[in-house]
Amino acid sequence: MNTPMSNPPTINNLEELKRILEAALLAADAPLSLREMKRMFEQELSEDMLRRALDELKTDWDGRATELIQVAEGWRFQTRPEMQPFIARMRNEKPPRYSRAVLETLAIISYRQPVTRGDVEDIRGVSVNAQIIKTLEERGWIETVGHRDVPGRPALLATTQRFLSDLGLRSLQELPPLEELGNLLAPDTAVTPEELEEVREELASEEVTEVEPQEAVAEAEAEDSQPEETSAEITQNSEAVEEEQLPEDPEANSQALAAAPSDS
Repeated sequence: MNTPMSNPPTINNLEELKRILEAALLAADAPLSLREMKRMFEQELSEDMLRRALDELKTDWDGRATELIQVAEGWRFQTRPEMQPFIARMRNEKPPRYSRAVLETLAIISYRQPVTRGDVEDIRGVSVNAQIIKTLEERGWIETVGHRDVPGRPALLATTQRFLSDLGLRSLQELPPLEELGNLLAPDTAVTPEELEEVREELASEEVTEVEPQEAVAEAEAEDSQPEETSAEITQNSEAVEEEQLPEDPEANSQALAAAPSDS
């Protein structure tokens, strides 16, 4: 017969608290924040007490194949990096491969955030396929955090807490050098170190500047007002360049024609 669940017992000492946190973290499928940990207990536990327990628990696991770390989303247990090659052989699926365009876009957003899609295109020098943004959003690495106050109100993109957690980081200040980003995200990536170095140089040299709303409208209207030249117009323009330009005054035109040498 199933017995009704009783209220969680009172925590009397630090060792008991460590055992409960250890069980919760091992059972969790995602990092646990301090707020989520506090919800497990009826009594009020301070964050200082939780941090002390977590720090001691982290020390208890030193030297083992699994370690307790703090990332942007909270605390989690994970296997140590030196164990990864062995664990990877157990998996049937291959790690995801990200194209150069995807990694370049992610790198620009990471180190220049918040940015618009247009900012990314200015730095890369090519248009950004909408599928690239969608891929990064579905992976949970970027999100829309606002809109720039210019015509069209383009979305401002930034990285997420999950992106930092996947890198094993706690904050943006811990982002690695750009040339290491590809290896951290996808060990089997198709991007070469030379290609990432190109992105690093572009980020260092390019400065993204915001266009004033009035200037943006004027530029857009100027572009829309310029008709495309037909092939006939292009031919006429080419012939006109070769001909001698005549004065606009009719009398001057007559004098110029009279003075011109005859072909006969």
